[in-house]
Amino acid sequence: MGMIRCLAVVVLCAFSSAASLAAAPSKTLLLWPDGAPGAVGVTDEDKPSLDVYLPAKPAGGAAVVIAPGGGYTHLSLDREGAQAAQWLNDRGVIAFVLHYRVSPRYHYPAPILDGERAVRYVRAHAAEFGANPARIGIWGFSAGGHVASSVATHFDVGHPDSTDPVERLSDRPDFAILAYGVLSMQPEIAAAGSRRNLLGGNPDPALVEQFSNENQVFRDTPPCFLFHTGADPSVPVENSMRFYAALRRAGVLAELHIFEQGKHGVALAQDDPQLRKWMELLEGWLRLHGWIATAQP
Repeated sequence: MGMIRCLAVVVLCAFSSAASLAAAPSKTLLLWPDGAPGAVGVTDEDKPSLDVYLPAKPAGGAAVVIAPGGGYTHLSLDREGAQAAQWLNDRGVIAFVLHYRVSPRYHYPAPILDGERAVRYVRAHAAEFGANPARIGIWGFSAGGHVASSVATHFDVGHPDSTDPVERLSDRPDFAILAYGVLSMQPEIAAAGSRRNLLGGNPDPALVEQFSNENQVFRDTPPCFLFHTGADPSVPVENSMRFYAALRRAGVLAELHIFEQGKHGVALAQDDPQLRKWMELLEGWLRLHGWIATAQP
C-alpha cells in the first residue's frame, strides 16, 4: 500500500509539473526595449511587458492581449492572465498577457499607455507570431477591463512620422472582451479603489469624464462582449450596463451577459457550474464573428 501511495504521489507531481510547463509562456517581451515613457526606475515593475502564449494548433490568425485585474495595484497574472491565455490557446488563438504598470509606483497615464502600446506591438510583430494584424483583440478583467475599454475607445490610427515603427501603427483593437470591468470613473458607479489608484484621491473632473469610457464610445469602437454579475460587490454591474447601452446607441455590435449571483473576480469561473457558462457564451460569440476558427486543423 505504501508503494502505491508513493507511485501516486510521483504521478501526481509529474502531472502537476507537466501542467505548469504547459501553462508557461514561451517568452516575455518588453513593450519598450529602450525604456518605457515615464519610467521612474529600471526594475521589472518599471518595464511593461507581454508574456507570449502560442497555441499548439494555431487556427485563424487571431491574437488577444489580456489585461489582468488587480485594482490598479497588482496583477492577477494566473487566474486572469495565464489561465485565460491557455483557454485561448486551446482554441487556436495566440495570447499575450500584459504586465502593465500599477500604483503606488504608477498612475495615469502609464497603465493606459501600456495597453495601447501592447496592441500596437502585437500588430507590428504579427508576422513573427503567425497572427493576422487585422485580427487583434483585447480582453480585460476588472481594472484590466478599464485598460481594455480605454484602448477600445481612445485609439488612434498611428503616428506615421514616428521613428519607432511600432508607433506608426494603429492601437485600435479589432474586438474587446470586458469581464466585470471597471468601465467608468463616475463616482456613483466607479470602483473607488481603482479610480483612486489610477487618477488620485481628488481627480481632475476632465479626466474623470475622459476615462468614464461609457461616455467615449463612438461608431468606430470595436465589437464588444461583456460579462458581469448583478451581485458584484466591488464593481457595480451598472459599469457594464451603461457601456453596453452606449454601444447600442452608437450602433456597435455587442453582447452583454449578466448573471444574477456571483462575487467579484471569478475569472473563468471553472469551479462554478452556473457562472462557468459565461465562457461557453464567449466562445460562441468569438466563433460567431470568426475570431475563433469554426474548424481547427
